Amino acid sequence: LFDGVYPFYPQQRKAFVFDVSTIIVIVVFLTIACSFLLIIPGIRGRARLYWTLRVLLSLVVGVVIVVVQFTGDWETGWVKTNTSYKSFSRALVNVDIGLHVGLAGVNVTLMGNPVNQVNETINYNEHFPWSFGADYDHSYGEGLEKGLPSPILYVAEKFTTQSPCGMHRQYRISGHYASATLWVAFCAWLISNILFSMPVLVYGGYMLLVTGAFMIFSLLSFSTVRNSLMCPIQFGTTILRTGYGGSFWLTLAIGLLCFVAGITVVALHYFNLDLLKTFFDLREGKAEECQEMTEVYVNPHFVNKGL
Repeated sequence: LFDGVYPFYPQQRKAFVFDVSTIIVIVVFLTIACSFLLIIPGIRGRARLYWTLRVLLSLVVGVVIVVVQFTGDWETGWVKTNTSYKSFSRALVNVDIGLHVGLAGVNVTLMGNPVNQVNETINYNEHFPWSFGADYDHSYGEGLEKGLPSPILYVAEKFTTQSPCGMHRQYRISGHYASATLWVAFCAWLISNILFSMPVLVYGGYMLLVTGAFMIFSLLSFSTVRNSLMCPIQFGTTILRTGYGGSFWLTLAIGLLCFVAGITVVALHYFNLDLLKTFFDLREGKAEECQEMTEVYVNPHFVNKGL
């Protein structure tokens, strides 16, 4: 040891915990939500409830579309096993190994049972990106130079471009298409909010349907990796198996919510327009009140001159 740090580490290891981009997106949307809540008391009557419901639901849809771009749990898997910890060592450790696949890369988690074994703290969560501008093989090479534990390197190696499994190409392409369709869904969500504020309610409902459709398209794009044979990730007699994670199911839920909201708006437009206008605070009586002139003042001087 050299001051408590292994010589092959340039500095004390810092595990990947949470994507900063995710924090930024959540903070931005929370700021917008808090700003709206500050002006809610100025809205009178039942319109206050309708405004709150519309704005909060819209913000939830927007934040989910953006946040899932940066999360790493579109596909996850865990396995508990006894395996070697370091290369050229016969020491076995009991660990939980996790694989978390996102649209922009993979996270490999290694947690000891217990955490302190072989005179070390076994608690790793390493990120290997493959998004545009990122080199997965370079990140894997850096992991080799750092001397990361063998289980992490074994799992990460399955996703390299040189691996005979071909998993890198499958996941990278499907992730890029899923990300692109999600950004289209985000643009459709923005347009729907603009149309609702103009207000052109039925077209806003149509754009909600488009938003939901592109979110479902992103799920279909990501799920295409399941159509090909998966390379087994095996530790002794146990196999690490993966399934769809929280981000996948959250995107599905919000996509279905957009479908339900869009169909509801379109149906109310054709079958109960008054109820729809009431929900969006566009009652005919209120519009007429705004346009009605209660008093008219005329200057007698101009009237006498025929002006």
